[in-house]
Amino acid sequence: MNTKFEAGINIALKIPKSKYEKTVVFYRDVLKFNVEEKPINNPTVSRTCEVKFGNNIIWLDCVDNYTHSETWLQLMVPDVEMATAYLLSNGVETCDEIEELPENMHWITDPAGTVFNL
Repeated sequence: MNTKFEAGINIALKIPKSKYEKTVVFYRDVLKFNVEEKPINNPTVSRTCEVKFGNNIIWLDCVDNYTHSETWLQLMVPDVEMATAYLLSNGVETCDEIEELPENMHWITDPAGTVFNL
């Protein structure tokens, strides 16, 4: 199977509620990035801010039930279902239960637990 994976532009930082405000202040006031809060309707993310980070976008996601921060990355593929089949054939299962996604997308993790949006 000839599946090509490319890095997407989105990087999500899942930040515990107790550290969210200080993190937003760090990006906005210390690093002087443009930080813009965006509306969100998601059962696991209570607030989100968009930060332009060069050619990428960092999403500062406030998650009420986390105890530590996580970094989630985006993978782009020309055919999600073909890539999913390829990953399954290599022992990588989807874990779509971790956060709500559109039907044509999946969550996966690497062996270290890094989350990827496919």
